[in-house]
Amino acid sequence: MAGKLIKSLLAFALALGSTNATQSFGNRGTTAGWDTFNHENKGTVQEVTNVVYPDLTNQGTSLKMTQVYDPNWNGRYHSEAVKYNVYKKGDTGFYGFAFRLQENWEFTPKLSFNLAQFIADFTSLGCSETYMPSTMVWLEGDQLQARVKHGDVCPQSAQQTTPFRNLATVTPGVWHRVEIQASWRSDGSGYFKLWFDGNKVSETFDIPTTVTDGRAFQFRVGLYANGWHDKGYSGNQATRQVWYDQIGVGTVFADAAADQW
Repeated sequence: MAGKLIKSLLAFALALGSTNATQSFGNRGTTAGWDTFNHENKGTVQEVTNVVYPDLTNQGTSLKMTQVYDPNWNGRYHSEAVKYNVYKKGDTGFYGFAFRLQENWEFTPKLSFNLAQFIADFTSLGCSETYMPSTMVWLEGDQLQARVKHGDVCPQSAQQTTPFRNLATVTPGVWHRVEIQASWRSDGSGYFKLWFDGNKVSETFDIPTTVTDGRAFQFRVGLYANGWHDKGYSGNQATRQVWYDQIGVGTVFADAAADQW
């Protein structure tokens, strides 16, 4: 009898969670619905139809992000789609996207290419930080990496990061999926989980996952060739392209999982 009661309560809780589920943002690889785009120097953000995520909706579009190395350019290399006010300290949510590297992508050792980030404008604090990312997801070689950041924003030396290294091997020319669940806390009560192609590859509890400042963070997906800015050009591929599709934010896993839309 007790077993049946427990199963009934679990079923009720699952049903209640499903009823309250809310996808706060969903984008099927289009330029519509974003708050802005950030593409610097020769970088571009384009809605295209020739490379799309293979889902059942046949929606037929994706976002193609391109960046080009320029030896005469001293700035950064962002090509990103931007959604404002996606999380603030105290929130818990799911965040996901599908991405595909160009088929001939060259993996350059120790050179990083960022794929997605959560970032906020801290210019009003009057310190050295303007826009500062908290969580980032990036490539280093052929390995997927991620991190969370905590501490005070100012001074910069007060910021601390927790890396999650070598989570999965990324294959060029193939669609991959990333889903994140995070409890955004600046004390030691947060957690961070990441799935790659449906497999949970990282799960850490009881850690700080965001900075002490409570302002809202943006969610950006796109190619940010931060390695070119931070370490200089290396390798033999000066043009980099990444496609994005099925970007989602919500309260349950399915809101963020491209294969469940």
